[in-house]
Amino acid sequence: MPGLAPLIALVGADGSGKSTLLGDVVAHVRQYRAAEAGYLGLGSGPLGERIKAWPVIGPPLERFLSAKAKQARTPGARIPGVLTALVLYRYSLKRKKRFDHMLALRQRGVAVVTDRYPQIEVPGYYDGPGLSAARAEGVLIRWLAARERQLYEDMAAYLPTLVVRLNIDIETAIARKPDHERGLLELKIAATPKLTFNGATIVEIDATQPLEKVLADTNQAIDKVLGA
Repeated sequence: MPGLAPLIALVGADGSGKSTLLGDVVAHVRQYRAAEAGYLGLGSGPLGERIKAWPVIGPPLERFLSAKAKQARTPGARIPGVLTALVLYRYSLKRKKRFDHMLALRQRGVAVVTDRYPQIEVPGYYDGPGLSAARAEGVLIRWLAARERQLYEDMAAYLPTLVVRLNIDIETAIARKPDHERGLLELKIAATPKLTFNGATIVEIDATQPLEKVLADTNQAIDKVLGA
């Protein structure tokens, strides 16, 4: 949008190298102007690992919570209760808070490079609205789902200056993230080429290449946008 500093969004399935590239890409953008890194994921993964580390109760509690979250992101299923809906909605509020911080930086003229970017095309996962995939039953859950959907529509209305789409295959993803659920990784990999981010400029990067080549290709794409 007019008046905002550039935003470069690194997107791709888990294992595509978003976090690994982030610092080096920010350093490259700083050749042009002030720049900062941003994270626009939910942050649920690190929380799950902390819960799993609790003595005795941790592992079964983490499995229970993961099952509830999986049901909520499954089309045709039912959001499993108000508590699950509240937890997912709270995660989305935290994402919106990080998004607003990033927006404030851009308004001050600071470019931002983000790990992930919110979207509304694929609900339930992949940085889409968590309460829009499964059925929302009950007045409160439907209200939360509608409120959350509006949050994501507001965020998605801000088009990134450039989306760097990091493409990988399932075997590469599993090799890099052996602790991740294969089925969910397959869903994310299948959804990756379908995301348009409201018509933002997208560059395709083969993220199965060595890191040095992926970084070089990414920076070359950024040079074409920021240099212009």
